[in-house]
This record gives sequence, structure tokens and C-alpha cells, in this order.
Amino acid sequence: MKTILIPLSLLVAVLVPAQNKRIGPKTHDPMQPADTVIRLRKLVDTVGYATNKEQLETILQRIDKDQGDRLAAIRKKFDISGGDAWRLAIAPHDDYSYAGFMYPLVLKNVQAKTIIIFGVAHKAKQLQLENQLIFDSYTHWKGPYGNIKVSSMREDIMRELPKDMYTVNDSMQSIEHSVEAEIPFLQYYNRDVQIISILVPPMSYARMTEISQSLGKALAKVLKKRDIEWGVEMSLLISTDAVHYGDEGWGGQDYSFFGTDSIGYNQAISKEHGIMHDFLTGDLVKEKIRKFTLATVQENDFRIYKWTWCGRYSVPFGMLTAIALQQEQGAPPLNGIGLDYCTSIDHSPIQVDDIGMGVTAKASLKHWVGYTGVVFR
Repeated sequence: MKTILIPLSLLVAVLVPAQNKRIGPKTHDPMQPADTVIRLRKLVDTVGYATNKEQLETILQRIDKDQGDRLAAIRKKFDISGGDAWRLAIAPHDDYSYAGFMYPLVLKNVQAKTIIIFGVAHKAKQLQLENQLIFDSYTHWKGPYGNIKVSSMREDIMRELPKDMYTVNDSMQSIEHSVEAEIPFLQYYNRDVQIISILVPPMSYARMTEISQSLGKALAKVLKKRDIEWGVEMSLLISTDAVHYGDEGWGGQDYSFFGTDSIGYNQAISKEHGIMHDFLTGDLVKEKIRKFTLATVQENDFRIYKWTWCGRYSVPFGMLTAIALQQEQGAPPLNGIGLDYCTSIDHSPIQVDDIGMGVTAKASLKHWVGYTGVVFR
């Protein structure tokens, strides 16, 4: 759904490979020691996402008014209380007007101090990035209630990872919106939240398995050293939109697998529910994750879509990492709860034009996006 316009000067800059390149401005925060330099990651999407607390709080009020009953019914169905803390969650990153209630549905119980967010690297091909995790070197990210600190765990984690498994690339991080979408809601529910952004570019399932195993070991070591409890003080969050469907507005690509009438829409929805039920819910095991990958990317070329989930790498990688961490810690197995699924055209969008926001693309049977919310206690 997203079509983020990048200024020409910035686009020229980011198309140059940039290992350890710093784009964020250096500023001084009066709450920090005088010798502390802040490298602030600015906002990319100032249309589809809330950029200030007034916008965010208005959106939440409208969600509660229009979809509060639906949220309450889902929480009751799955016996979700305020004290529940997700170890792993999957949330959308489309325009707030469209994805709406899915954000608070998933993120209200992601209240750990440190959130590791596995994001999509939509423009990785342009920067020739693949087969490595992508970190940033920013110290803070901009949020609606002030700057959000990047956890110092990031450097500890990187020190524990083999050097060929990751890169630090602020150019990629500065133009990617998938992590940015989650931040306002995370900060709303926890003003002291800290984050670590990890973008997952194209890579094979074998490579994902290899890197996730190392990352799980690194996380287990860092959490033990810092005496941090997974799910309470640290949580994993995967950012993804589900299927991108239709034959208009996708850069000339035709993603209308079943056609663009109501029959085709219902067939696509049926397939989506199958993916969610068969691969993302219930006991989290590697075989399900492997089948999710086989369902979303071509078997002979992992760079090519089979079914158009933008999170075809972030989803399996994040889940594989969770399994690796669970095994390293000897923690209870993870079990996925499919909270809900919706699309950008199956409910009325939230009105946002009166609060200085909008949508980044028009939604119709010829151009729509799916959203899934899955959580793991």
C-alpha cells in the first residue's frame, strides 16, 4: 500500500552503498550530558502515520469509538488481560487510516522496556543489500512524545554476532517505514520504551536459519548478562503487511492472482486465512516457518514473490529467532494466537484528513492490502 516519496537529494545519497554511513543530524539533548551526541533518525512517512501526540490520541479515540466493541470481543475471546505480555508479536505497518484497530489490538500488550523490531527492507535491492541483517547507528528515533532511545543492547548484540551476518547501514534505515509505523503506539503505551531496529532484506530460508540461530544465541547471552526477562523487559516484534493485491498502483506489477472482482477478493481472503492459520498460529515450529517461506517466495529464487507479503523475510526470520532464543533459554514453547485479520477495504477507514494526515494510496478491489495480528505469550 505504501508509496513513500523520497526527496531527490536523499535518494541520490542512499543509492550509494553506505557502510556505517550517518545521515541523521547531530544534536544535543538538554537532558543528556553535554558531551553526548544525538544521532536522530527522522520520520519518513508524515502522511499515513501520526507524527505528534495530538494526531495519535485522536486516532486512538476514533478507533475506540468505531471499533472498540470489536477490540473488546477479541480480547474477551482470547482471555487477554492488561497483564499479558507478548514474547513475540506480528503487527501491520500500513496507513493508520486503513490498518486502524490492528495496531492497538496487537501492541497494547507489547509494553516491555526494550522492543526489538524486525522490519522489512523494501528498498534493499536499490542499495544492493541482501543476506545480512541491517542495523542502524542512530542513538534516538523520533516519536510523538519525544525522542525514543535506541537500547545499548544493540551494540552488545552486534558484538556477539559473526561479522558476515550483519551490516550497519543508516541509508537503508533512514528510508524504511516499516519500523517507524510501530513506534508511536509503542511509545503511547510506554513512554520510556527503547527500541532496536533490525531490517531483514532478501535472503534464502537456509541463510535465515543460519543467522537466526546466531542471533538467538546472542540474545540469550545478552539477556542473561543484563538479567533481562523476555516478554516482560524485552519483546520481539515483527512488522509486516499481509498480501498486496490488485492490478493497479503496484509499480506496473499485476498482483491480481484471482482477479479483481468480488469472487477474486474472496478467494484471496481464503488463501490469506489459510496462511495465517496453517503457518502463524498454534505451536511455533520450524516446519511451519519453512512452509510459510515456500508459500511466499519462489523456491528457485528467494528474491521473487510467489504470494505478495512484504514481510516474506521479516516474518520467518523473526519467528526463527524466537525459536532459537526459546531453545537457548530453555523457555516454554511459543504458541501463536491469531487475533484477527482484515483488509484495507473490508471496513470504513478512520477519518484522518481533518488532523493533517492522509493515505498513501487509494484502496479498492484493484488495489488493497491485508493485515494480520498474531501474538505469542
